[in-house]
Amino acid sequence: MTLTEKNIHNYYTESAPAEPRRPALAGDHVFDVAVIGAGIAGCSAALHLAERGYKVALLEAEQIGFGASGRSGAQLIFGYACGQDKIESLVGREVARSMWQVTADGLGLVRERVARHAIDCELSWGQLHVAVKQRQRADLKVECEELANEYGYRSVSFLERDEVQSLLATTRYCAALRDTGSGHCHPLKLVRGLARAAEQAGATIFESSRVTGLERGSVATLRTAAGSIRANFVALAGNTYLEGLVPELQRKIMAVGTYIVATEPLGRDRAEALIRDNLAVADVNFVLDYFRLSADHRLLFGGRVSYSGLDPLGTERATRARMLKVFPQLADARIDYAWGGYVDITVNRAPHFGRLGSNVYFLQGFSGHGMALTGIAGKLVADAIAGQSERFDLFDRIPHMDFPGGMALRRPALVLGMLWYRMRDLL
Repeated sequence: MTLTEKNIHNYYTESAPAEPRRPALAGDHVFDVAVIGAGIAGCSAALHLAERGYKVALLEAEQIGFGASGRSGAQLIFGYACGQDKIESLVGREVARSMWQVTADGLGLVRERVARHAIDCELSWGQLHVAVKQRQRADLKVECEELANEYGYRSVSFLERDEVQSLLATTRYCAALRDTGSGHCHPLKLVRGLARAAEQAGATIFESSRVTGLERGSVATLRTAAGSIRANFVALAGNTYLEGLVPELQRKIMAVGTYIVATEPLGRDRAEALIRDNLAVADVNFVLDYFRLSADHRLLFGGRVSYSGLDPLGTERATRARMLKVFPQLADARIDYAWGGYVDITVNRAPHFGRLGSNVYFLQGFSGHGMALTGIAGKLVADAIAGQSERFDLFDRIPHMDFPGGMALRRPALVLGMLWYRMRDLL
């Protein structure tokens, strides 16, 4: 079966309060800035631009938080999907240090925005990166020392097996990196809260307004089925959901399916016995498992990806099997929700931010590591539009290549390439 958008109905949509729909774009309008895509990045960009006094339109093809931002694993984590060593190899040590600080500031921005706008998104701090194998234990220990000594990030500590087992009711992990500065939240409540804050600051949001045409120029024109917008600046934050609107960007990213299940409510005692201190957890395999507790004491567990875009084994059954490798004591627990969605990856798993011409900006390539990075990315693009582009321009130094094989053959090529990483996880 193909991964479809039917998966939009999930635990998050069922546990968030009902949200009124915004109108679709109709007629012709003029704005200072048009932002495409109302996930965290787009809502953050609209919020920061509106606060600066710009007249902002935010266009969403479906509804607020429809894509990855509203249905993700929701772990707010430092760094980049490719790892800091990879960033250093791509841009050099000094630039990499500045880029690292962007991610740390992203975590602080989440904290600040949630507090300032009173966003009830079940925000909780504390996260573990866990090692399955001894070589991963060694890597985590080195990373902990480097983060503290080289980057001044001192909210991390290294845990040995016994300490991990005091926090997690599983024998699967031999070590962990604990970070009190990372955490988790209800992602749909977060993105909806950012959207409301953007509206309160003066931004106008149009839902059910897929952009079908973009005419670039000193003043850009965006067209939907029932209207158009002329804008001095455009910010593209739709990632894989832009669906060919800008082909030269589409060649740099690939849509990858990822899956999550939510158990029935386990009760406070049973849930807190599984994961103490309400920590979010992710292992360090290339095809990783990640999990956390919900506010109503369910276990939310993600652990499958589909590079082919297909779901042949069934989301619920296969993801539940991965969950039971970690917590076999949940064999009797019912799965109430199973869903999936697409994340955008780049070839090197580094983020891809930049400009097309002088007035069209884009944010993409978060590679499954975007809950904190998307928010700060939206602020960076707002700063750049306002003429303060130093930190935004750091990301233009990262080289990005097209996925090999062209549009027709690149997905089979990716599937073959990922086999090596899957085998490495097993060794």
